[in-house]
Amino acid sequence: MRVISSLRQACMTQEILSLQVIQCLRVLTVGIVLFLSMDGLQARTADAREIAPGIYVWPGIQEEFSTHNHGHIANTGFIVGSQRVAVIDTGSSYREGLALRKMIREITQLPIGYVILTHMHPDHTLGAAAFKQDDPVFIGHEHLGDALARRQSTYLNRMKQILGDIAEGTQMVFPSQGVSVDQVKRLDLGGRSLHLQAYPTAHTNNDLSVYDDKTGTLWLSDLLFVERVPVVDGSLLGWLKVIQKLSKQACVAVSSDDAKNRSKAIETEANGQCGKVKRIVPGHGSVTAQWQSALAAQQRYLEIIAADIRAIIKKGGTITQAVESVGREEKDNWLLFNEFHGRNVTAVFAELEWE
Repeated sequence: MRVISSLRQACMTQEILSLQVIQCLRVLTVGIVLFLSMDGLQARTADAREIAPGIYVWPGIQEEFSTHNHGHIANTGFIVGSQRVAVIDTGSSYREGLALRKMIREITQLPIGYVILTHMHPDHTLGAAAFKQDDPVFIGHEHLGDALARRQSTYLNRMKQILGDIAEGTQMVFPSQGVSVDQVKRLDLGGRSLHLQAYPTAHTNNDLSVYDDKTGTLWLSDLLFVERVPVVDGSLLGWLKVIQKLSKQACVAVSSDDAKNRSKAIETEANGQCGKVKRIVPGHGSVTAQWQSALAAQQRYLEIIAADIRAIIKKGGTITQAVESVGREEKDNWLLFNEFHGRNVTAVFAELEWE
C-alpha cells in the first residue's frame, strides 16, 4: 500500500496537464487492482487522495467499464466540514459506492449530510444507493431526475451486462433536491461552504459544478475531461459556451447565505460574490491547478470537430464522410480516442446539420 501511495504522489501531486503522467498512472492501475476482490472494491483510506485540506478525490482509472477495473473509471470523492460531509459522485455500482463510503468512515465519523450527483452518467451516479443508510440529501441539476428516469433501465441493464456480479445491488437513486439553471445553491458543511451551480445544456443537459470556498477547489466533473477524450452527450455548441465563459473568469459565483440561493450567477459575480479558483477536479483525469490550459485543450478539440463538420456540411458531405475524416489529427492527444471520437462526430453532425 505504501508503494501505491508513493507512486500516486509522484504521478499526481504536480497537478500537471500532460499525457506525460499517463504511463505512470497506468502503473498505478495495477496497484489499485490488487485491492479488488470478488467481494467488491476493498477500498483503503490511502486510495482517496487529499488534494486540499478536507477535500478527497478517489481517482478513476482511465479505461472503459470492465470487470477488471470494477467500473471505477470516474473521479469520485468527498469534502469534510466541521459538522458534516458531502459526497461528490458515487461511482458505477452499489459496491463502488460502499467502497467510497468505507473510505469516508476511515477518515471521519461525521454524518454524511449530502450526496451531490454532478450529472446523469452511470459512472457518476449508480453507487448512490450505498449512502441511503445515511439519510442524506441527494442533490443534482433540476433536469437530473428526469434524465435518470428516462435512462434507468438502460443504465442498470448495461452495468449488469458489463460488470456481472459486481453490479449486484445497484439501484437508481433520484435527487430529492434540484438546482435550477444558473442558480448558485449554498451548502453549509460547518466551517466551509459549497456552492453548487447548474448549467445550460453542455456535456449533458444536467451538468452541475461544486465550488469549495475554503480551498478554492472547483469540482467541474465531466464539464472538463483531462487526458481522456471529451464525450458529447448534450450540445457541443452549449458546451463551448460554458467553456468560454469559465475560461474568461478568474473566479466563480458564490452565494453568501441561504436567503440568496436563488441569486443568478451573473448577479452574484457582479456584486463581488466571487471565489477564486486554485484547482479543478475534472470528471476524468488528473486534478489540475493549470485549469485554464485544461479548458483550452478541451475547447480546441471541440472547435476542431465543429469546424471540420461545418466544412463537410457546406459541401453537401455525409455523416459517414465526417466520421472517417473529422478531427483525426487529435488521435494522439487523447486517451480512448477510438472508443468515443466517432460517437462525438456523429452526435455533433446531427446537431450542426440544422443550425
